[in-house]
Amino acid sequence: MIIYPAIDLLGGQCVRLVKGEYDTASRVAVDALETARSFRDCGATHLHMVDLDGAKAGRGHAVNRSIISKIVSETGLSVDLGGGIRTLQDIEETLKTGVAEAVLGSAATDLDFLFKAVSRFGDRICVGIDAKNGYVATSGWTDVTGLNYLEFAAAVEKTGVKRIIFTDISRDGTLQGPNLDMLKKLKEKTGLSVTASGGIKTEEDLESLDRIGIDGVICGKSLYARTLDLASALVRFERKA
Repeated sequence: MIIYPAIDLLGGQCVRLVKGEYDTASRVAVDALETARSFRDCGATHLHMVDLDGAKAGRGHAVNRSIISKIVSETGLSVDLGGGIRTLQDIEETLKTGVAEAVLGSAATDLDFLFKAVSRFGDRICVGIDAKNGYVATSGWTDVTGLNYLEFAAAVEKTGVKRIIFTDISRDGTLQGPNLDMLKKLKEKTGLSVTASGGIKTEEDLESLDRIGIDGVICGKSLYARTLDLASALVRFERKA
C-alpha cells in the first residue's frame, strides 16, 4: 500500500479544508517545499498535490504551478497533481512540470475526453472520484451530479484508466476515519487500483484499508495534526516494488 502525504495549495499557501469547503481553509505549514522535503526525509517516495485555486476556477493557478514544479525538481518525489486540469493541453503542461500523474476530476465526467486523454498519455492519467452521499461531485466539490460513484467508476475503467483516487467528501479533513464500505465496494465492483482519501486519522485506519485491499492512501490532516506518524506508517504499511 503506497502512502501519499498530501499538500493542498490555495493562493500559494499550504492549507487544509474541511469537507471541501473553501471557507474552512486553514494554513497548516509555512512553506510547501520544506513540507515536501520533510515528507521525503521521513521516507516517502510519493506525494499527492491539489491546486485548489485551479479546482475551483477550472484552470491551473500560476503561483501554485510554480511551487509544484519546484517541489518536483528539488525533492525527487513522484508527484500526482489534481485541480484545474480540463483539457489535453492542460494535461500536457502539467506533465511537462515533471509531475508523474495528472489527476482528472471534473473533466473525467466527459468519458469521450477521458478516453482521448488515456489514449494519448496512458497510465500518467489518474481519475479523482469525489463523492457526496454516493454521487460524484465536480468543480472543486461545489457541484453534485446525478452520477452514482460505482457506476461512474465502472465507466472510467472501460476507458483504460488504471488508478483512481476516491474521496468521500463528508469525511475529508474530519479525522473521522475513511468510508470503508464505499471503498470496499469499489474494490469488489472494479479492477481499478484504488487510492483512498478522506478521514484517515491513525495507523488503525491504515490497517483497515490494507485489510480490504486498498492500494494507496492519501494522508493530509492526520500528518499536520500529528495523529499519524508518517515514518512509522511507511515502515509498517508501504510495500515497495
